[in-house]
Amino acid sequence: MGKFKKLSVLFRVMVVAFTIFMVSGSCEKTTEEPKQTAQSTEVNKPETIIWHIKAIHPDGQLLNVKAIDKDGKIHDVKSFQHTGQTSFMDIKAIVDDKQLPVKVLVSGDKYTRVKALAEDGSVLDIKAFNEKGEILDVKGISRTNNIIHIKAINKAGDFYGIKAISPEGLLNDVKGVKMTDEQTEVLINGHAVYAHIKALPQAGAASNNGRWHIKAFHPEGRLLDIKAFDTDGKIYDVKAIQDSYQRSMMDIKAIVDDNKYLPIKMIVSTDKNIPIKAITGDGRLLDIKALTSDGRKLDVKGIMREGNLIHVKAINKDGDFYGIKAISPDGELNNVKGVKINKVNLETEINGQKVFAHIKALPQA
Repeated sequence: MGKFKKLSVLFRVMVVAFTIFMVSGSCEKTTEEPKQTAQSTEVNKPETIIWHIKAIHPDGQLLNVKAIDKDGKIHDVKSFQHTGQTSFMDIKAIVDDKQLPVKVLVSGDKYTRVKALAEDGSVLDIKAFNEKGEILDVKGISRTNNIIHIKAINKAGDFYGIKAISPEGLLNDVKGVKMTDEQTEVLINGHAVYAHIKALPQAGAASNNGRWHIKAFHPEGRLLDIKAFDTDGKIYDVKAIQDSYQRSMMDIKAIVDDNKYLPIKMIVSTDKNIPIKAITGDGRLLDIKALTSDGRKLDVKGIMREGNLIHVKAINKDGDFYGIKAISPDGELNNVKGVKINKVNLETEINGQKVFAHIKALPQA
């Protein structure tokens, strides 16, 4: 009997020990952290956007900027936007599907040379071409700290700003950029590089330029004049009027006989796209149109509202939109927009015409 009791006690101890072991093992399993597996996330890179490189003439015309090789062959020069950022973009000459770096070279000349550098060590001249076919030098003309100012230079020694223009009409300055205090930044294919050519956001203060040109920007980098037309077909200039050193909001006017300014407004309408007209003193309306190089007239209208702004576009026969911009003689650029102050459709009446929105030139945002 005593022997049986001892076995019974021993059995109970074994059961308790086994139970503790199982519970302990179970707890370890439930508290064990699961193994983590790495997950890969693909980031879709935006399609590369190619910006046009142009010199801007004081009369508002664009001059092509090209690279010329030793055989006289002409090649495109473009800025490349590879991501969503437009603050610091490369500028390249395109030769046989190759992108050649464009640099400011070390030079003892008054104005520093701007060249494209080929892999074989040859250099391509960077030039601007005006509408007469004349070739203008493109050079670095002065330095402000880390920035080299790049200009096209005509025969009279006048400077034209160089800009990068996106297909949508956004605009960046083209500058030489120095990264070191050394005269030579780097050697590329045997050439001493003084500065790198990049497209940067505009940062200059506006001068008191008086009248800014109003243009439509074609996606291929061409400009279309914006004009006012009366019922007799007579054509009048359309300008942004800068009457002080501020460029934050400038009036846009049609200029008729004896430098008389006519207000340009969006007119209250039930049309899908809002008509834009100049209003005469006696209440007549002048059409606002964009002119193509072959003389065709494109409508200029308000196409979409975003808060207090109405986007203004030229519209081609296929329904494509071209942005409208104000360009100063110095090459500064503002957007042309419709501006609403009131929530209701009717902003005001001018000479009997019901105004939906005011047309203004505003800084790019």
